[in-house]
Amino acid sequence: MTALAKGPLFITNTLTRRKEEFKPLRPPHVGLYVCGPTVYSDVHLGNVRSFLTFDVLYRWLRQLGYTVRYVRNITDVGHLVDDIDEGEDKIAKRARLEQLEPMEIVQKYTNGFHDVMRLFNILPPSIEPTATGHLIEQIEMVKRIIGSGYGYEANGSVYFDVPRFAEKHAYGELSGRKIDELLANTRDTEGMDEKRSPLDFAIWKKAEPQHLMKWPSPWGEGFPGWHLECSAMSTKYLGQTFDIHGGGMDLKFPHHECEIAQSVAADGHAPVRYWMHGNMLTVNGRKMAKSEGNGFTPEELLTGNHKLLEKGYSAMTVRFFMLQCHYASTLDFSNAAMQASEKGLERLMKAMALLPKLKPADADEADISALEQRCHAAMNDDLNTPVMIAELFEAVRIINSANDGKLKLTAASIELLQSLMHSMVRDVLGIRDEADASQGNDNALDALVGEFIRLRAEAKGRKDFATSDAIRDRLAAIGIVLKDTKEGTTWERA
Repeated sequence: MTALAKGPLFITNTLTRRKEEFKPLRPPHVGLYVCGPTVYSDVHLGNVRSFLTFDVLYRWLRQLGYTVRYVRNITDVGHLVDDIDEGEDKIAKRARLEQLEPMEIVQKYTNGFHDVMRLFNILPPSIEPTATGHLIEQIEMVKRIIGSGYGYEANGSVYFDVPRFAEKHAYGELSGRKIDELLANTRDTEGMDEKRSPLDFAIWKKAEPQHLMKWPSPWGEGFPGWHLECSAMSTKYLGQTFDIHGGGMDLKFPHHECEIAQSVAADGHAPVRYWMHGNMLTVNGRKMAKSEGNGFTPEELLTGNHKLLEKGYSAMTVRFFMLQCHYASTLDFSNAAMQASEKGLERLMKAMALLPKLKPADADEADISALEQRCHAAMNDDLNTPVMIAELFEAVRIINSANDGKLKLTAASIELLQSLMHSMVRDVLGIRDEADASQGNDNALDALVGEFIRLRAEAKGRKDFATSDAIRDRLAAIGIVLKDTKEGTTWERA
């Protein structure tokens, strides 16, 4: 079906704080940019939720008939510790700690990120640019910002002049911050004499002699600011004005606010028409984060090998759990919620397996066309996956009733129901059968199974046979069999 046949899509625009009808700049083409990971550590479940949000958006836009260019970057330089203009680059710091080259760290965690995305059935973007691969574009943007009067050089670094920019432009409009309040709340500027104002941020940073990642520029050896890369790469691949920019709620300020300011200063106009932000994943009311110690890695999640987990959960169970909450709402993780999602997903998949077995009748006692319209309406209402899933469970009731002979469906209705369930569950929600979920993911599985084998060996060493058996059962649930030989433990698909 075309976009018109399914009705208009409405999305909440963070910039205007309103739900607006989505009208692409150059239909049927859509430009979508999403902030990707800083590849200095393993991805945790909170990160997965953010990328899942925009995976569903990408899927639904394509379902509506749009041709989407989806750009999601890799931050491999310039992201400083604590997201400020002082201190070490996160990647350089990890390289020093692990005694590796920075690009070894980048490759290691980029590979891990891709493995996790495949595991959770998150589609790859159309383009995945890296910050280090676009240094020329970033340097040219710095030049344009200086030329417009909103950038200044100080001792080899270049800073963005926020107060001067705010004199003529609405700095803080995206996040609702006011320049006077920001100035009043800034910390002591001692040791930051290079900046004209504590609100100014680095768009090019001078590299100290011991700094591992640095490149030549008109201002000396240095590296780009974290905010700059997204401005340079999004506009390079999507144009100076494009349709949708997405990211986590935590990026709204300062990262996305700075992106807007940079693009306006460099090119004379705002870059993005619709801003979308996914909300946080919390654990017992606290944000899931590496620094909090409550960020589950995929290995911990599937094995249950974490103090906050009662058992392991499959990747598709986790995906289904996340989709039962609207992307803009906070989602709180609990074992009870995960176990309910596990049962709900099992019920949904069992009903789908019954579809080919339904016997057609000569009359209809359910309106499948109306059900389809309600599913589409839910997705067009700002990607309301919880409402759409509720409609899918109405479909489950219809399927079970038809299978039990308590409800009649014609052949045409059964065919429409099959099409609807496949489209909504497989293509839009991205849910696969657990057995299918392992197919085509050998790289992800190699890493995960290797971790399982290590954990199992540790459990056996402690004579913790319950944990060892739980790991074996978890793997069996996704069609993986462990085999113990004299040479060691190997795995194969059942």
